[in-house]
Amino acid sequence: MLQISDIYEHHINEPQLYNSRIVDNYIKLIKSRYNFIDINQLLQHAGMESYQVADEGIWFTQTQINKFHSKLKELTGNKDIAREAGRYAASPDALGAMRRYILGLIGPQSAYELSEKTAAKFTKSSLYQTRRIGSNKVEIKVTPNQGVTEEPFQCESRLGFFDAISKVFNYNLPEIEHPKCLFKGDKECLYLISWQDSPYMIWEKIRNSIVVVSIISFILVNFYSSLNTTLLFLTTSFSFILLLSIYTEKIKAKELISAVDNLKWTSENLIDQINLNYENSLLINDIGQVLSKENELKGLLSQVVHILEDRLDYDRCLILLANPNKTKLVSKAGYGYKLNTLNELMNDEGFNLDKKDSRGIFVTCFKEKKPSLINDIDEIKDDLSARSLEFAKRTGSKSFICCPIVFEDEALGVLAVDNIKSKRPLVQRDINLLMGIAPQIAVGIHNIRLVEARLRQFQSILHALVASTEARDPITAGHSERVTEYSEGICKELGLPSDYTDMIRVAASLHDYGKIGVDDAILKKPGKLTEDEYNHIKTHADKSRKILERISFEGIYKEVPKVAASHHEKLDGSGYPEGLIGDQIPFGSQIIAVADVFEALTSRRHYRDPMPINEAFDYIVNNIGTQFNEKCVIALINYYNNNKNAVPYFYKGQFTSLSLAANLYKKTA
Repeated sequence: MLQISDIYEHHINEPQLYNSRIVDNYIKLIKSRYNFIDINQLLQHAGMESYQVADEGIWFTQTQINKFHSKLKELTGNKDIAREAGRYAASPDALGAMRRYILGLIGPQSAYELSEKTAAKFTKSSLYQTRRIGSNKVEIKVTPNQGVTEEPFQCESRLGFFDAISKVFNYNLPEIEHPKCLFKGDKECLYLISWQDSPYMIWEKIRNSIVVVSIISFILVNFYSSLNTTLLFLTTSFSFILLLSIYTEKIKAKELISAVDNLKWTSENLIDQINLNYENSLLINDIGQVLSKENELKGLLSQVVHILEDRLDYDRCLILLANPNKTKLVSKAGYGYKLNTLNELMNDEGFNLDKKDSRGIFVTCFKEKKPSLINDIDEIKDDLSARSLEFAKRTGSKSFICCPIVFEDEALGVLAVDNIKSKRPLVQRDINLLMGIAPQIAVGIHNIRLVEARLRQFQSILHALVASTEARDPITAGHSERVTEYSEGICKELGLPSDYTDMIRVAASLHDYGKIGVDDAILKKPGKLTEDEYNHIKTHADKSRKILERISFEGIYKEVPKVAASHHEKLDGSGYPEGLIGDQIPFGSQIIAVADVFEALTSRRHYRDPMPINEAFDYIVNNIGTQFNEKCVIALINYYNNNKNAVPYFYKGQFTSLSLAANLYKKTA
């Protein structure tokens, strides 16, 4: 079956006590001395995955460790395998985390005294307490934490760990006394550890002793012997002590160089980890910034994969989302793939979610809402569907991670990364990182879909409002829709921002909504209106404002009532309802004014037939500066000429400005 990560289900009620670095050390020992053992079978028996063991941030339970050790002891036939593994951690072949950590200390004295802190890096099962009882001797007391039941092999493992500390510094094995033991009925394990001095310290003591003996001997020789004998003794003693000092200092220098190299090695690893943590924090910050600003799904996914490409060290990335009816997973964004492959993925039919026998990697990850990590696809090829295997071969995938994109227990899609160039194995840490990113993506997707749903709801309400006014008069039906089209066309020609254009669209759709309060007899009158009737119709503008102000518009849409109500204002102040002049009129109202008059002139009314297009444009052009904004007029003419299948409009009379003439000529010549 597909190797789905079970880290969220394994022994869910047990505390995770033992760091993966302990198991990793065992694995290195097995590869070095017991290479006949099937490591995958061993890990599977213990409920572990190889990528978890390779990740220094993963911890295992007591049950998992017990199963691992019992199976390993059975396979090796070595009842002392725990202590052997502890000692192996100090060998140069191991290069494990324990060795790296201990080498960061000065010597065995410091390492033993700090073992309570060192042990905490590898196990949370027990409390370590240390006490110095001599220059080369310490006492270490180990007490299990409440609720933890250790096994005898873990005492042996501790003995191996204490052996390792001395061996790391090239000392001989320490002498360890074990007067108290948990597994002999005591409440704690007590270890008395002593060790010999380092080679340098031994030779330094020898040299110092010889110096003392030489001084005493010189005094005696000088008192009882001749001058020549004294000089010969002095020369010989000095030469011997000098050679011994040189040798001692060489040993000291060698030990210091080794210590410096060890500290450098440890420091470089620490710097690498700091850089990794810094990059990950920038990654989370960057994604957070995108989520707070982006309001379109395509833009969100595009920016997210760009951030992942910039911040992470994966060769490729792919985001797949479920379609609305959850029947397919469809590729939406990615990087690292060849352009034609990515386009093919985007345009492909996707991966089926509604087939019961579907065993695809993406589909399984989506349905089970669990991450999966595969470091060798050949190991699971028999468990894959033909479609998934063909996809893997076509894209060259070997190792990859799939993480479900889930919001409030609802699967929305899958985030997948893989390496085809990099030799770095994928580990549990990679899953943890991506499982931290995927929920953020899910929140962003959910929020955008909420906004889209609200927008659809708003648009449906808007259409209903417009329909309610236009249904009153079949003659003018479609007026608001066409005014909206022309207004959007003007905005497009002027290059106005999308949010402002959308506000104009809403205002244009509702610009005549106040007519719902105008009497039908006046609204549909076929003949000329009286002054009172005309004044009554003029009230529709202010009625539009009052009605629209009752709607809780937000952001830029707060301008809608004012913009809609001012579409009959004129630049010279002769308009209504307020008689605004020039820039007092909202620019959006000036746009709608041009669109409204043009649509009204070119459409049939109760009292006249539609005016020819050229005559309508002539009227608008002739009223530039008094009634209409020049830029808006030019934009309408350009929009009409570019988008309507008709003879382009070109006014041959006197233009009100050279700029108007130049623009019209440019568009129609």
